[in-house]
Amino acid sequence: MLTVDTHPLLDLVAFTSTFPAPLGDLPAPEWLQALLKPGATAPFQSDDAVRGAVRDLLRHGGYKPTGRGKPASEYLVRASGDGSLSTINAAVDACNAVSLHSGLPISVVDLDRAQAPFRVATAIQGDRYVFNASGQEIDLEGLLCLFDAAGPCANAVKDAQRTKTDGSTRRTLTLLWGTKELAGRSTSAFAWYRELLERLGATVEHPVP
Repeated sequence: MLTVDTHPLLDLVAFTSTFPAPLGDLPAPEWLQALLKPGATAPFQSDDAVRGAVRDLLRHGGYKPTGRGKPASEYLVRASGDGSLSTINAAVDACNAVSLHSGLPISVVDLDRAQAPFRVATAIQGDRYVFNASGQEIDLEGLLCLFDAAGPCANAVKDAQRTKTDGSTRRTLTLLWGTKELAGRSTSAFAWYRELLERLGATVEHPVP
């Protein structure tokens, strides 16, 4: 279902989740929303070393992870700090909680909106996609991305609008964009992530079937 091109830094963890009901019927419980707030108790804490290692991962293929193109995990730190990190749905909130505290960018794709087969590879010149409902595009050249049968659909910066979760989502594919510079962090982050998802009633399959 998923193939991963050889990469000297990437320490990827990919798994699927099946939720007990559509996400529109699964509001995030208070304990999960609390993890999105500054000072929340969590098994990890991000720091400058983590941020630097993640940027090195994204920079390897020639991409510049700065400004509006910085890793999604860095946006979460800022949003949590200023109180603008609000609940979206149980799946995305769990993703954001783990990403916020581990410092690792995470992608969540709706498996019923994406098209197998899947591959992780570095995007080439001309690769781009719309990442929000306003129709804004991101230039993907040099950036590690998840590709489905229709093209690139997710990465550590911004995921494609066409495969994002919505209220009807029941099945997701999740990718933790870890780096070998942070030995063991991807595995530890996944273990906590799995605990959160199973607490929500989701069934987690790892590795990707």
